[in-house]
Amino acid sequence: MIKMTMLDRLLLLITGILAAYQVAVGIDSFSTLPIVAYSIAFGVLLVAGLLLIILGFEVLEAPIVVIVSTIIPLALSLGLVWQHLIAWRVIYLVFAIIGFLAIVITRTFSVCNKIPTIVLAIVHGVAGIVIFLLPVTLAARGDMRPWFALVGVGGALIGIGGLLLSFLKAGKPIFSREMILKILPGLLLVMTICFVIGFMFGPLQ
Repeated sequence: MIKMTMLDRLLLLITGILAAYQVAVGIDSFSTLPIVAYSIAFGVLLVAGLLLIILGFEVLEAPIVVIVSTIIPLALSLGLVWQHLIAWRVIYLVFAIIGFLAIVITRTFSVCNKIPTIVLAIVHGVAGIVIFLLPVTLAARGDMRPWFALVGVGGALIGIGGLLLSFLKAGKPIFSREMILKILPGLLLVMTICFVIGFMFGPLQ
């Protein structure tokens, strides 16, 4: 396992501070469900960053990593859909619940086939597409300021990070373990910066 450097810890610390800010200040003007969804997403990101700082990359060996790496994109995408796609609220809420439960079940019980990987790819794929395309589309249409497109950029990065960690933990890494761990702290920081700036300067009001 690669040892975490001081630079890695510094990047993760800044990420945690930004995530804490987003929970405390950045979402207080939203309605109830988006606040809950975004609080869960950034709260999990904060806790994950702190655990990485304290325990090092070894914490990624925990079986719960795949499940945790799913909570963030699912919660973020649910908050975005609830705010901006009113007609799809209930449908996406059902998808988020079923998708999360499917990942928990397929990762908790031994399933000797490709079902866990397929479920993982579908859930991460849908959530990632929503987080990327919805903010970019809203910004392009003028429904939100151009800054809101950065939420989409953050969504793309979180989708990449989530898939890298999930497939790494599943024993089918997309890239080498060393490369994934080397880029992870910086990826998390850039992703969080995009979210904070997008949510701060993106809304019209």
